[in-house]
Amino acid sequence: METLQQIQHFFNKGYIDYRPGLSIDCAIFGYHDGELKLLLCKNKVITKWCLPGGFVKRAENLDEAAARVTAERTGLDNLFLKQFKTFGNPGRTSSPGLLDEDKFNELLGFKIEPDSWLLAETVSVGFYAITDIVNAQPKPDFVSSECAWFSIDSLPELGFDHGEMVKAAISSMWIDLYHFPIGKNLLQPKFTLKEIKLLYEVLSGKKLNATNFPNKLMALGLLTKLDEKRSIGGHRSPTYYKFDEPTYEKALEEGLVLV
Repeated sequence: METLQQIQHFFNKGYIDYRPGLSIDCAIFGYHDGELKLLLCKNKVITKWCLPGGFVKRAENLDEAAARVTAERTGLDNLFLKQFKTFGNPGRTSSPGLLDEDKFNELLGFKIEPDSWLLAETVSVGFYAITDIVNAQPKPDFVSSECAWFSIDSLPELGFDHGEMVKAAISSMWIDLYHFPIGKNLLQPKFTLKEIKLLYEVLSGKKLNATNFPNKLMALGLLTKLDEKRSIGGHRSPTYYKFDEPTYEKALEEGLVLV
């Protein structure tokens, strides 16, 4: 939704195109230079930062809704997406003081009616996604003032129950690291063994053996050695690797024991 007219239609008659009471919230993690970050959005009429999200269209399933939300906010398609938890506590969307009614009236030119479909209790399905920050292009929509990356170690106070969502998303990602090679979207197409080791150390929060971990990736057939080295001056030049596409996709579907 990019125009005032579209936003007004959404608030007044959005229930025609969207499922009332069912939304998606996405914890989009980005990785760069050994640091894990989270993409957050600041709504013009909501006083706290929030996860990117939105209602589910009547014509789409949950996975399609999550893919749409992540693509709209990052400019990237086909990100790794994983559903991790559903949030439905009573009153989760009723946070006193969170909505700036004056700014809402100024921006949209009307008030939300007490019987608006948007004020009903909402259940949200949480998904997490991962991407390389270099490739992502965060984009706010009409009602958002900005979208920005924050280190997961220094997040601002989040609105609604999104703080709980982030904790659950991180816990789910840690578990999934043991069974799925989810790191492809966080690295450049070619990378060194040191770079992939650092990535999994950051994601898992633990130190990995410099020899055993790369050897395991090779033994599982996940990596292909390239006939190319990184030039780093007078030091020894490390060899580049890439993910083996067929093996990687099969491992995403069937799972494995990785770390």
